[in-house]
Amino acid sequence: MSPVFNYCPRDGRHFREDELICPLCDFQRTVDPGPSTQTGLPPKPRHPWRKLLYVKQEYPDNYVDDTFLEELQKNANVRHYEYWSVVLESTVISQHISSIVIFVAVFIYLYLEDLSSHALITIGTVGTAIGYGFWDWSNSKSTPGSNFQRRKIFKGAGLFFLTLLGLTPILKTLTEETSKDTIWALTVILFLANLAFHDYGSGNRRNIKYPGSLSTNAAIFASVVLASRLATNLHVFGLMSFAVEWFALFPMLRRQVKSISNRGNLALTVMLFLTATTLFSQISPAIVVIYILGMIFLTFVCPFWLIWIQRYKNEIHGPWDEARPKIQHGRSVDYN
Repeated sequence: MSPVFNYCPRDGRHFREDELICPLCDFQRTVDPGPSTQTGLPPKPRHPWRKLLYVKQEYPDNYVDDTFLEELQKNANVRHYEYWSVVLESTVISQHISSIVIFVAVFIYLYLEDLSSHALITIGTVGTAIGYGFWDWSNSKSTPGSNFQRRKIFKGAGLFFLTLLGLTPILKTLTEETSKDTIWALTVILFLANLAFHDYGSGNRRNIKYPGSLSTNAAIFASVVLASRLATNLHVFGLMSFAVEWFALFPMLRRQVKSISNRGNLALTVMLFLTATTLFSQISPAIVVIYILGMIFLTFVCPFWLIWIQRYKNEIHGPWDEARPKIQHGRSVDYN
């Protein structure tokens, strides 16, 4: 008579009364007596499980052995931050916020005619010349054999400002049919877009790429909207030329300073902060208080918050992750 198993001898699973075959390994509950069963010998052991999908094995597809979690890794790629290094990196954000505040203050002074267009054009031109001289000197110092085509740059800058001067009457009347409330609301939205899409982490000091280009376009569009509310064409030209210098060229100079010297980067941050505070102190003391509190929160509180909340990060890696090929660059292959 064939023996009847209550437990599967292969995987130890308990048979139900109506089960004749083990659903895990297809072992028959009632087997014919053979040499091994008659002598009481255990069934032939299975081959050890291997983590290979292309090999047919005596195990179900969802089988997991005891070594499955041996390769589990927790927080393997977590970067541990230091407080003052994070504070130093946050100056990139505070510098850009200060730049937007300074530009808005300059527009208000122009709009109230407390600042002449001649003074703004002079300050912008002198500042651009000094900034370009520093940028050219630092680049030539880091790469002595490079040629930055100064003549081509000067020619392009002159052509651009002549074109901007010719378009000034059009820009002045661009939104004259639009209400002031719509202009102010649109300006706020555009500057928020500029703040959100600005390229904070790029080390590229010469070219502006997406989404940095979107941020620059938003700032220039906001400048066009604001410039259309000024009194004269010269005011419009002064604000637009300052906007191009401030939002297109000045970020490149800031990245250059940051890559050269941490002290210079800190000095530039403090200078922008003091300039924004001084300009807006004559406009709205309440905004100055909000701006100072915001800078303190962004520069000193947020880094501490980031380091504190990092303790709750739980990133796991294991054999269930997708495979990532390791590509070796710069390796030559000889086919001869």
